[in-house]
Amino acid sequence: MDWSWYLFRFDGRINRALLWQALLIVALLAGLLEVVGQVVRAVEGGTSLALRFGFDIDFDFALDDVFSAVDPRTYRSLASTDRATLILKAFGTALFFWIFLATAIKRLHDRDRSGWWIVPFVFVPRLLFHFSDLLPTSSWFVPFDWAIYALWLWGLVELFIVPGTSGHNRFGPDPLAKAEESPAGSLAQDWDQSREIEIVPPSASPPGGMHVKRGA
Repeated sequence: MDWSWYLFRFDGRINRALLWQALLIVALLAGLLEVVGQVVRAVEGGTSLALRFGFDIDFDFALDDVFSAVDPRTYRSLASTDRATLILKAFGTALFFWIFLATAIKRLHDRDRSGWWIVPFVFVPRLLFHFSDLLPTSSWFVPFDWAIYALWLWGLVELFIVPGTSGHNRFGPDPLAKAEESPAGSLAQDWDQSREIEIVPPSASPPGGMHVKRGA
């Protein structure tokens, strides 16, 4: 597998299993960054090694941290955060966000959908979830709130549950069809038995019959 294409590029298609795998990879990377942060904190003489970055690895690959960058309330808490934590947090958020975009868009392609569907499926619901405490609580807003949740669930089903379109679509070949190709089977089909065997006349020595060509 071309890992640079898989995790960082936006062309082509991937199946739902590879999107689940990308989610696992991001979770492992988040754990690794937390360990690195604890080591840095210990080297700098911090008083506590219980350093956590708060990466909430869910179906959106910690996407909520992206919206924290546009939330003014976030910056009021930066004064109490050490520099190493800020650097690792920013690096992890940018990395996870890119991996999410690359894999989710390719998965939408597998569903024969444009990558722009990620906006109503993911960005709009997650943006409203992040600022949910600022939204109205009156009864007239309830149907709109339910519609946003329904849109988010629809996006999860499209990305993680529903199989992709069968065969080639406008974004490329079927990734499952490519995975099911058997190299051993193709070699067996390419082998022509008649080209490897010749009939030797009985007058020759050794006795006649079928013999395998030398060098075959």
